[in-house]
Amino acid sequence: MTEAAFQKAAEEVKQLKSQPTDQEMLYIYSHYKQATVGDVNTERPGMLDFKGKAKWDAWYALKGMSKEDAMKAYIEKVEELKGKYGI
Repeated sequence: MTEAAFQKAAEEVKQLKSQPTDQEMLYIYSHYKQATVGDVNTERPGMLDFKGKAKWDAWYALKGMSKEDAMKAYIEKVEELKGKYGI
């Protein structure tokens, strides 16, 4: 898995014909953050920020996953979404 393939997938996910489900978006977001930043490095958002908490929780669940594994999972999910929604 190369950095170029990861960047290509990151661009392609923005071109999907339909919006993926919230769960699919959380998967994409969390794996992107894990691949680019690593383990979560911020405080959990406040109790009224429901979207922010969901995103933080999804990213936190990947704690300890290597950047390479996160990139691989991200690319595989984008390929799946391209088949499901088209670009």
